Amino acid sequence: MKLNQKGLLIVLSGPSGVGKGTVREALFRQKSHDLLYSVSMTTRLPREGEVHGREYFFISPEEFKERIKNNKFLEYAEFVGNMYGTPADIIEQNLQDGKEVVLEIDVQGALQVKAKMPDAVFIFIAPPSFQDLKNRLLLRGTEDDENIQKRLAKARRELDFAPAYDYIVVNDEVNNAADRIMAIIRAEHAKCSRSLEGYFRLLEEEDEQE
Repeated sequence: MKLNQKGLLIVLSGPSGVGKGTVREALFRQKSHDLLYSVSMTTRLPREGEVHGREYFFISPEEFKERIKNNKFLEYAEFVGNMYGTPADIIEQNLQDGKEVVLEIDVQGALQVKAKMPDAVFIFIAPPSFQDLKNRLLLRGTEDDENIQKRLAKARRELDFAPAYDYIVVNDEVNNAADRIMAIIRAEHAKCSRSLEGYFRLLEEEDEQE
């Protein structure tokens, strides 16, 4: 019998350019990970090759507004004229089913989630240094200097929110960062605050069998 029947919500967050997506992909490549990636909802149209329910849940603006009205998002935001949100009902059902749900999100979204689900595990992915973060954005080669400077200014502000998280994992090397996150997940399951109820239930069952 498992001590923990309910799954964990693991929130991976950090400044733009820190490599959240790359670390999350490395985490999911680990053997026996048993993790489920949280798929967001969006009002934008699917791009070529995207599948409903895999990259995103593609819904209409009207349905998105209705979900906001009914408080069915853990967080949501507008980006380039489209809405994006984390569906609270789908995540809660997966957690009740005992699944480990991984949510990759920006700092502002993570703070919204923490306000609604403080018992989730919040992991801040940090760069080895601010210069390293700058180098990563430059190596992308996808934006001009002005936009890079805007991203760096935003990233510097976001770094100040690290103390609001449960853990800080430095992304010095992708696989090392993924290993640390997996160790955190395993340790969280062994916490008394998450396991005591199941532990005492197990003892009661043993007493009944004697």
